[in-house]
Amino acid sequence: MSLAMIPGTVLCGEVPRSVLRKARGRQVHGADDVSAALKRVVRAARHELLSFDDPAGALGQGGPEPFLQSVGSCVHESAPRTATVRWVAPRRGLARLAHTGERWHRPGDARVTESIPFHIIVADRAVAAVPLDLDVYHHGVLVIRDPVMVQTLVRTHRAWWEMGEEPGGGGLAARAAPAHLRPVLQALMAGLTDEAAATRLGVSGRTYSRRVGELLSALGTTSRFRAGAEAARRGWV
Repeated sequence: MSLAMIPGTVLCGEVPRSVLRKARGRQVHGADDVSAALKRVVRAARHELLSFDDPAGALGQGGPEPFLQSVGSCVHESAPRTATVRWVAPRRGLARLAHTGERWHRPGDARVTESIPFHIIVADRAVAAVPLDLDVYHHGVLVIRDPVMVQTLVRTHRAWWEMGEEPGGGGLAARAAPAHLRPVLQALMAGLTDEAAATRLGVSGRTYSRRVGELLSALGTTSRFRAGAEAARRGWV
């Protein structure tokens, strides 16, 4: 089934995950075969290499270390031969990786967004590799050469790239806390109850709860306790 035949698909917009799962292509299974397939896609790029990449996506997924190292080395070796290399990474994934003490190293240009729709690698707008589960490569990949689907993936990447932000010279830790969330962070650090904090800030309880959620998302955590440690690590307090 081609993308143009799938009801509800917008060719000029993004690819829904449900549509991507129905895409035609060659399925590849097994860590060694998947690694070889990803290397062929990356090495095929001469003009442009695009990727959605969550650097913390493999944490806790049992990914074989030799597999991760092999694919990463291939990317670093091949990227200098490619004119344009663009990565889009989720803010929370970078924060999770930083929490382990590691840093994200990718050649080329990068943008940071709140999330990514799925993982992909697209070479020269001609071939794409997508995880079969859309999230983890070592579980298997789909190699796509259908020009309609590949071009739509390119447009999806462009849309996320354009709304992304540059990581900055100091990475995420160098970003200042959003101005409207600084009073919320101060209230959390002071140990105020939600009711007391909302009263101090002159907002409703619902508004305060929503801003706490925004703050936790910006810090890449779902825990108020860890939020304080992450805020301190970034120099926000």
